[in-house]
Parts: sequence; structure tokens; C-alpha cells
Amino acid sequence: MRRLVPAFVIFLVWAAPAQAVPNVSVQAIPATGQAPLNVTLTATGDAVSYHWDLGDKTQADGPIVQHQYATGRFTATVTGRAADGTTAQASVVITSAQLTLSGPKLATYGKRATFRGRLAPAIRGAPITLYSGTTPLRSTKADRKGRFAFKIKQTAPATYAAHFDLVGSNAVAVPVRPALDVAMPSSGIIGRSLKLRAKLRPAGSGTMKIRIWRSGHELAPRTFGDHAHLSLSTKRIAAYKVRIIVTPSGPFSPRKKTVRASVFMPYLSLGARGPSVRLLERRLAQLHYTTRGVDGFYSYDTADAVMAFQKVNGLARTGRVTPDVWRRLQRAHTPFPRYRYGHHFEVNKSKQVLYEVNHGRVVRVVHVSTGATGNTPIGLWHIYSKVPGTLPTGMFDSNFFLRGFAIHGYPSVPSYPASHGCVRVPNWVAPILFSSSYYGEAVYIYY
Repeated sequence: MRRLVPAFVIFLVWAAPAQAVPNVSVQAIPATGQAPLNVTLTATGDAVSYHWDLGDKTQADGPIVQHQYATGRFTATVTGRAADGTTAQASVVITSAQLTLSGPKLATYGKRATFRGRLAPAIRGAPITLYSGTTPLRSTKADRKGRFAFKIKQTAPATYAAHFDLVGSNAVAVPVRPALDVAMPSSGIIGRSLKLRAKLRPAGSGTMKIRIWRSGHELAPRTFGDHAHLSLSTKRIAAYKVRIIVTPSGPFSPRKKTVRASVFMPYLSLGARGPSVRLLERRLAQLHYTTRGVDGFYSYDTADAVMAFQKVNGLARTGRVTPDVWRRLQRAHTPFPRYRYGHHFEVNKSKQVLYEVNHGRVVRVVHVSTGATGNTPIGLWHIYSKVPGTLPTGMFDSNFFLRGFAIHGYPSVPSYPASHGCVRVPNWVAPILFSSSYYGEAVYIYY
């Protein structure tokens, strides 16, 4: 009997080797710098070819590429390809930056000067350092638009520049002038002391030449070191102009400063005459409060102008001048109109004044009195009738703007609302307003 021998069948399974992805790495030298930035891009690995997308819509091939970048932030990507066609990528970010800086054309000793700049491309939070020469002074961070600012106390002329990483800004040279402290009252009273004091900082930074004009006539100039003390005569009415001219020493820059002061009678009222009245009228005219002119006589027109000034500036409505009025006159400005269209009139019922306005500027301020019961109509009206002369009601040179309501002259114009509803102005002013107005002219009345 034959013996059976078992048979064995061996199956061998072969698997193709997986395709290996090439190793690729990338380096940019420099990765950050001043625009336009020349960069050397290097790809390393076991790829057989390299293709670059340089991030600024340009391409290149090869393991080493040199490229110039304009201002901006770019991502350069290299694709490495193996012999069997498999690929791998690597990327690097390049920042080609510009840093601009601006500062004051002239700074003052002891005061802070502001420097502003911008980083492009904008990198929020980018650290920016301000240098004076090679000395770092202050650091800050750029905002989302790349803007930054520094405030630096000035003590001497210097040149400044800002830095971000390896990027430097333009240089800003700032000259510094000495600080000039001047103390002199803007007004004084006859017979009382009026002193000028001037001081330069730092000590020894220059000398001062002081020129003085009294009522338009120049007095003998005086020269001082870094301190000056002068007493100005107050024996008579005067208007002083003082100009201080600084000749610097050392590294500082020259400078000058002009101050003014008036010497006047402290109290003025109806019947007063002389230089103080002339000074008052001249200042009122500068501020466009209406008078008949600068004649040195405190008549009813001057009192009416003072009354209008007191109303506008919230002072007691007396028509008389006191030291408070003088002080306010020194720092006052012409009132601003509420409306800025063409030529028109505005009546402010709260202040009880009329403004004549021409193209956005008040050219005449007049003391008025409106309706005693508050019935002067608020709103925009237009002059529809002009009646010259005196009406039986006592109205003089009337500009009617609504039914029987008019802007007109009247013998009595108190400091408070007292009319039947019209806008009363002093009789001497009425012809001026009558001649400067026209049919259809706008009249704004408001509180």
C-alpha cells in the first residue's frame, strides 16, 4: 500500500513600496529688513527640483533664488519634487518694511515735543523704539494701521530716528529754542505799578533785547542777560507793545515774543472824555460793537456799545465800564453767528442783542430790546416792508419782517425786554441798519 505524503502550497504576496515624500526646508536671509529688500531664498532637502511662488505674483526655479521685495509682507513657498513625481512644500514669511518719522520743526526747552510715525506694512503691536543718536529713549507699539507716537521732553537740539527690528526710519533733526517766561499784566490802571518780568531757561542760554513802544512811539531799547525786570510808566493813558528778542548762546536757536498792555482809567461812564475813552472805543470797534466812531467822548453810542458787550459776555448790564469790563475786553473775541448764509440779521432774545452777519461773520453787534411778554416771534422771517422816518407810534426807520413786527429805532431801549413785540434798537443805530438791509432779507430770531 502506497503511503500518502501531504503537499504544501506556499503563496507569496508582493507589495509595491510606498512613494516617499521628499524632505524640503526653506530659509530666507534676511527675513526682515528695509524696503526694497534683497533676499536670498534657499531650499534644502532631497528633492530633485524646486519651484518657487515668491508671494508677490512672481515665480522662480532652483534651490537658491535671489529676489528683491517692495514694501509689504510676503509668504514665499517652495515646492520640492522627487524623482518619482511626489512633492512637498515649505514656506517662509518675508517682511520688507518702511518706517517714516516726523517731528516738530522747532521745539522749546523744557516742553514735550511730539514725534509721529508709521510702519508699512502695518503690523499691530510691532515694537518701535525712538533713538537720539545711538541712545534708545522710549519704546511703544504700532497700532493696527501701523501708526505710533512719542512725546519727548526737549533739553537740547538733537537728531531722532525710529527703529523696528533691523528697519530704521528717516532722521529728524529738531532745533531747540530757550524757554521764555514773560509776566506782564495785559492791562493796568493809571498810577498803579505795571511791571514786566522775563526769564530765559536754561540759565545762560542767551541774552534779551527788549524793544518798547508806548502809544506807537518807540522808546530806547534795553539789553539784559537771561533775567529782565522793567517798570513801565503809568502816569498817563498808554498802550504798550513790548517785543523781546532772544539772541541764543550755545546750541540753542533764536526766538522772539511780543506782549501788549494798556493803561487806562478804571471807571468810565456817560460824559467821560480822553484817551481811555478812545482806547475803549477802539477795542469795541475791533470786536464789531457798533459806535458812531472813535472820538474819545463817552456818549450814548459808546454806552449802547458797552451795554451790548456786557450782554454778550454775561456782565452786569449797566452801560458803564469797570475793571471787570476792561479785563473781559482784553480777552474777548467777536461773537459767532448761529447761521452762516449770506447777509442777514440775527436777534438773540436771551442776550437781547442783534447781529448783522455777512457770509458767516458778525460785522455789527447792537443792543436791542424785544417784546416785554416774550411775544417777539421766534423763527426765520424776511423783510417785506421798509418804512423810513418816524411813524405815529414812534417807530423810526422800520424794517417789517412779520405783520406789524419790525426792527426799528426807538427813543427808549432798556437792557431788558420792554417792547410791544418789535425789536427796538437805539434811534442812532436805526438808519445804519435800515440802509444795510434789503427787501427779502432773512431775519432769524431765537433764544
